[in-house]
Amino acid sequence: MTQTETVSKPVVVTPEQLLAHWQGHRRLTRRMIEAFPEDQLFSFSIGGMRPFGVMAWEMQQVSALTLTGLLSGEWPEPNWRGGVSPDRGELLSAWDDLTAQIDREFLKVDTAFYAQQHALPWGEMSGWAAAIYCIDNEIHHRGEGYVYLRALGIEPPAFYER
Repeated sequence: MTQTETVSKPVVVTPEQLLAHWQGHRRLTRRMIEAFPEDQLFSFSIGGMRPFGVMAWEMQQVSALTLTGLLSGEWPEPNWRGGVSPDRGELLSAWDDLTAQIDREFLKVDTAFYAQQHALPWGEMSGWAAAIYCIDNEIHHRGEGYVYLRALGIEPPAFYER
């Protein structure tokens, strides 16, 4: 019996794969927004946490900031209260508009930009880390939304169906 030497190769995620992954999360979060009763989306909370509609607007703003930052290198502090509405229709419309913009523009990001360090409002990180942070932030808040839906007696969308 002979031993074979295995060489570790780095796992590479292409921009197309990252885009598909991000958009899968956005589709799932959109279904979460739709699953909430309209009168609970911006009012129901547990333990002093923010309502899911408020968190969804934050996810929207972080995603917009991330796309803009990856394309331009500019990462301004968002106006967390500006441009938000306690109306599900307006949230979903803005969500859909940004989803389409991400599809149109994300693959225009220079791949060299991912390795560079950038000063974001919440800290310095690489472009790659900023993109992953954006997705992680959405997953985190969507998890809170799952708890809310279950507390309301509503079966949430399957997390694995993106």
